[in-house]
Amino acid sequence: MKPQVNHALSAVLRLAMSVAVVLGLGAGALSGLSLTASAEPEKAQVTGARVAGDETRTRFVLDMNRQVTPVISGLANPDRLIIDLPEVEFSIPADSGESGRGLVADWRFGLFAVGRSRVVMDLTGPVKVDKTFFLPAVDDQPARLVVDLVSATAEDFRTFVETSRPKRVMARDNSAPKSDRLTAPKNREKPLIVLDPGHGGIDTGAIGVHGTLEKAIVLDFAKLLKEKLDESGLYNVRLTRDDDTFIPLGRRVEIGHELEADLFISIHADSVRRGQKFARGATVYTISDRASDQLAEDLAQSENMSDVIAGVDLAEEPTEVTDILIDLARRETRSFSVYFARSLVDELKSAVRLINNPHRSAGFRVLKAHDVPSVLVELGYLSNEHDEKLLISDEWRERMSKAVTEAVHGFFRPRLARQQALPSQ
Repeated sequence: MKPQVNHALSAVLRLAMSVAVVLGLGAGALSGLSLTASAEPEKAQVTGARVAGDETRTRFVLDMNRQVTPVISGLANPDRLIIDLPEVEFSIPADSGESGRGLVADWRFGLFAVGRSRVVMDLTGPVKVDKTFFLPAVDDQPARLVVDLVSATAEDFRTFVETSRPKRVMARDNSAPKSDRLTAPKNREKPLIVLDPGHGGIDTGAIGVHGTLEKAIVLDFAKLLKEKLDESGLYNVRLTRDDDTFIPLGRRVEIGHELEADLFISIHADSVRRGQKFARGATVYTISDRASDQLAEDLAQSENMSDVIAGVDLAEEPTEVTDILIDLARRETRSFSVYFARSLVDELKSAVRLINNPHRSAGFRVLKAHDVPSVLVELGYLSNEHDEKLLISDEWRERMSKAVTEAVHGFFRPRLARQQALPSQ
C-alpha cells in the first residue's frame, strides 16, 4: 500500500505545482496587461497660462506637467499667431485669454482636431517670434513653454507667415479627417439628412449669461434630434461632428456635398450684441446674397468668423464656382431650402417661442452647398437669460426636437409616398 500512497502524494504534488505555475503565469499575464495599460501615455496638462510684457516685447507662458513639442505659425488678415500642440488637457479657467497684453490682444485655446490642440493669439500688430523654449520642472515649479514675441515690420510678419506655412499645411491635413462613417450609402432608398452642430473644439461659439457653451448645447440637441429621426426608420442621419472637435466651415459644406445629402440642418444657439435683452426665440435662416435684416447680417458675420477664431488659413478656402449649370442648381436648391424653412417655422410655432419674423436670410457660409437644401436653425439666443434656461431644459429640447422631426417628415412625405407607390423590383 505504501507505494500507492507515495504515488498518490506525488500526483497531488504535481497537480499543486501545475496550478501554481498556471496561477503564476496568469498573474504574470495580468501584470503584463496592467503594465501595458498603464504604459499608455496620458495627455499632457496645461495648468496655467499668462501674458506679460509691452508693445515692444511680449512673453506668452504655458505651465505644463511635462514637455511637448509645439509647431508655431502665423496667419494674416487678421494677424494671428498659432501654437499647435499634441492633444492636451487645458486645466485653466474657460475665460482665460479674454484679455491680452502688449502684442497679444487676446487668445483662445482648445481641441482643434483629433489628437491636436491649438492656441490662437490675436495680435495687436505684426510680430516676430524671438525665442521659443521649454523650461523643465524644478522643485515645486511646473514645466513651462515660453514664446517670446517682439514687434516687427509688416514685411517681417508676411515672411514669417509664408515660411511657417508648410508646417501648418502638414498639420492641417489631420484636421477634420474623412472617414468611412462619412461615406454616402450606395443605392440608398432612404433620404439622407446631415445634422451640423455648429462650432466645436477651440471654437466655443457663444457663451451664455451663466456660462453655457453654444458648442455643447448644439451637439446635445443634434444627438437628440438624430435619435428622433432614427426612431422613425425613414432616414439615414449623419452628424458633421459627434464630439468636441472643430470642423472648418468649408469642410462642413463638403460633408453635405460628398454624402449627396437630401437635407442639411446646421444647428446653433448664438448671442447678439445689440438688443440682447430683447432678442429671444428660435429662428430659421436660409442663404441669401443680401441679409433680410440687421440681426441676420450680424449673426451671419459672427458665424462666418468661426474659421478665423480657430486659426484656419482662409486663403486656402476654395473659390465659388460660377458655372451656369451650378448656378441653376443653386437656384433650385435655394427654393427647396426656403420651402423647408417655412414648413419648419409652421411646426415650431405650436411648440416653442419664436422670434419676430422667424424666417430670415443672410450669407451664411455653411449654407452655400449648391446642391443640398440647407437651413440654419438658431435654437435660441444665449445672450438672453430666459432663452439660456430653456436651452438646457430637457422638456424644451424634447418639444423642439419633435417639432423639427415633424417638419422633416412633412418635407420628405411626397418623396416617401412616391417610393412606397413604386412596385418592388
